[in-house]
Amino acid sequence: MLKLTVSITARALISSAILAGALPAAAQTVPAPAAAARSWTVLDANTGQMLASHEAGMRIIPASLTKVMTAYLVFEAVRDKRLQWDQMVNVSLNAYRVDKSSSKMFIDPKVPVSIKDLTYGLIIQSGNDAAVQLAEAVAGSEETFAAMMNKKAQELGMKGSHFMNASGLPHPEHYSTAEDLSVLALRLIRDFPEDYKIYSIKEFTYNNIKQGNRNLLLYSDSTVDGMKTGYVNGSGYNLIASAKRGGNQRIITVVTGTTSPRVRADESLKLLGWAYSNFESVKVASNGQQLATPTVWKSDQDSFKAGFGADRYETLLKGAGSKIKTEIVLQEKLAAPIAKGTKVGTVKVSFDGKPLADLPLVALEDVKEGGFFARIWDSLRMRFA
Repeated sequence: MLKLTVSITARALISSAILAGALPAAAQTVPAPAAAARSWTVLDANTGQMLASHEAGMRIIPASLTKVMTAYLVFEAVRDKRLQWDQMVNVSLNAYRVDKSSSKMFIDPKVPVSIKDLTYGLIIQSGNDAAVQLAEAVAGSEETFAAMMNKKAQELGMKGSHFMNASGLPHPEHYSTAEDLSVLALRLIRDFPEDYKIYSIKEFTYNNIKQGNRNLLLYSDSTVDGMKTGYVNGSGYNLIASAKRGGNQRIITVVTGTTSPRVRADESLKLLGWAYSNFESVKVASNGQQLATPTVWKSDQDSFKAGFGADRYETLLKGAGSKIKTEIVLQEKLAAPIAKGTKVGTVKVSFDGKPLADLPLVALEDVKEGGFFARIWDSLRMRFA
């Protein structure tokens, strides 16, 4: 194997790739904050790393945080063209008659409503009627939709969740965890970045009724652009919050079981501040970044460009990026043809001298076979190389 040591610039722009790895030991030395919540999590969205948590796996009543899963399935249906944003649907009595004391967007059985308006009503107004109507639009019935929710939860790795409805209204078998909800929030932001922007809208008017977003952080912190509040009797006040600061680093927090809307906002802001004060997402790999020009056999060219085929980040203590080092290990006797994206080696990433990750080194261009005589000559040479 051929080896080459390279120092990678740690501070670079963040793109859409979200990959998880082991949190370096240096990042585990910061004391976890205290928060007045039954359970909570702090997640670095760029790396998928859990920075701190308390009772993250404890079963909770998610209340309207459920609607993040409902929105995910709606976004998926629109993406897959099973629904269209301008599609009009008739309002069912099931949706219209949903718990009268709960939050609603006030849809009317006599007036068809668009999927887009229902989605805005779901996310901004937290309408339980919107949730039921969207569930029926996607799956035909809320019961079938709940089965889809549970299937999607398994696919996303949400091991401690079970859904019985699209709205989050109380049911003994309807539950989740702070950890699962952070995973769900991360996936929605990653998988549907354009649709996620709806979560930053502060108010929405439907049926001549204007309602404001219940996420208080949208009004007090310009870096917060989502995500969802929740409350029912017995759940306490819950909030998934998401912020992007410095133009690049996104942190997601989940707090559950707080005593008031103000407390859930304040505790979320405290956790966000702690994360941004102590950690940074360091880019250790940039998609298309050239790292080496390996020699190639059986080709008319002598070498080719090799580097990273995807972005990769690691969560580190602030200012620790200079301790990231990489070593390139090339595969021996690389021979054409080599397709762009083919793995041709490994980039061993270390932090402060300790192994951190092994990343694939890939061809950044197609390498074509040489002519007949070039191939024969190189075949002979390779036997003695």
